[in-house]
Amino acid sequence: MAESRIDRRFAACREAGRPAFVTFITAGDPDLETSEAILTALPGAGADVIELGMPFSDPMAEGVPIQRSSQRALAAGQTMDKTLSMVRRFREKDDETPIVLMGYYNPVYVRDPKKFVVEAKQAGVDGLIIVDIPPEADDELCIPALEAGLNFIRLATPTTDDKRLPAVLANTSGFVYYVSITGITGTAAPDAEKVAVAVNRIKGHTALPVAVGFGVKTGDQAREIGRNADGVVIGSVLVEAVRESLDEAGLATEKTVSAVTECVREIAEGARMAKTG
Repeated sequence: MAESRIDRRFAACREAGRPAFVTFITAGDPDLETSEAILTALPGAGADVIELGMPFSDPMAEGVPIQRSSQRALAAGQTMDKTLSMVRRFREKDDETPIVLMGYYNPVYVRDPKKFVVEAKQAGVDGLIIVDIPPEADDELCIPALEAGLNFIRLATPTTDDKRLPAVLANTSGFVYYVSITGITGTAAPDAEKVAVAVNRIKGHTALPVAVGFGVKTGDQAREIGRNADGVVIGSVLVEAVRESLDEAGLATEKTVSAVTECVREIAEGARMAKTG
């Protein structure tokens, strides 16, 4: 594959002596207009890479906060067409910040994987994280994605041993996403020492950057994790910031966008201190 925005961004962060700061939001949460305003504001708040969640009715790897964000987005009428349109409009203003679509295979499968990867690439998507499709099914989506010019990013977990790791890494590109806890998103704090051991073990098998997520919620955690990881990922804390900003009817308020961006700025500051603080 040709060098991607993801490759360039991780290289730039490495040259700057800090981990990349990766943020997750759910497309269409709490509504399309507000979600798009949040997406547009993320780079200025400190996001180096943006994971844009594709809402799905059965997000099996997610804790309650991200489950609720998908429910809000779907209730507000979010569709895959609208998600891809969000990326197209984002690209009109920002041609540098990488965007990774993250989610589950069902919405991709029903659309036709080979059609989807072409649409995603044309919209300005840089990579995919599809959490429920294993390496044994690479011909389903991973290979078509790579052929379309999209990075295909895989998850490694605390239970991914050295025997399994080569299969996980085989067609992975962009970066490796290390899940810092055993379980669902946002339910436990990562153990920085155990994460460091795991990250170093993975780096023994690949030259790809390793980003860590699934439990990072504070600047202090981002700083500790970022001492060894090439990237730090936050998600649940951001969708919770959305939820807590809504009015009694569950609608966006004038505080919704700023609630997310302020959270990003605070944790980004911690991540940026990882190599020096």
